[in-house]
Amino acid sequence: FAPHWRLDLRFHDVIEPSPHHLAPSRNDVARLLGFGRELNDRAGSHLLVHCHAGVSRSTAAAALIMVQMHPDRPARVALDTVARMRPRAWPNLRMLEFGDALLGRNGEIVAAAGAVYRRALEREPLMHEAMINGGRGREVNAALDPATR
Repeated sequence: FAPHWRLDLRFHDVIEPSPHHLAPSRNDVARLLGFGRELNDRAGSHLLVHCHAGVSRSTAAAALIMVQMHPDRPARVALDTVARMRPRAWPNLRMLEFGDALLGRNGEIVAAAGAVYRRALEREPLMHEAMINGGRGREVNAALDPATR
């Protein structure tokens, strides 16, 4: 590989703290956003974001970096862009909540995620029960919230 700059964040893909899983922290998201700011300052840079499955943590990370890079655009533009690039996107709500607070978006990022979750559930209705059983009920609720339509 050519010389590159990287950030490794290690936590489980959960949205609630648990004694058996390391949840993403506010500090993790702050580090991610700091990395994004520095990357934005490097001319000609490219970004690769990945996680174990490429569905939740990486899509949340990519969306947050995009929102930060384009503060004048609605957050839904970043989340929709990520969802187009990765159709199975289901961004990690905990990461989005921390990012929303750190970027001062007053719930806009979290609300935009509801539409992404809703489209995923429309495509794959069986995900509804699986997500709830997997401790991700708050994300399913965000999909069903009329305020996110």
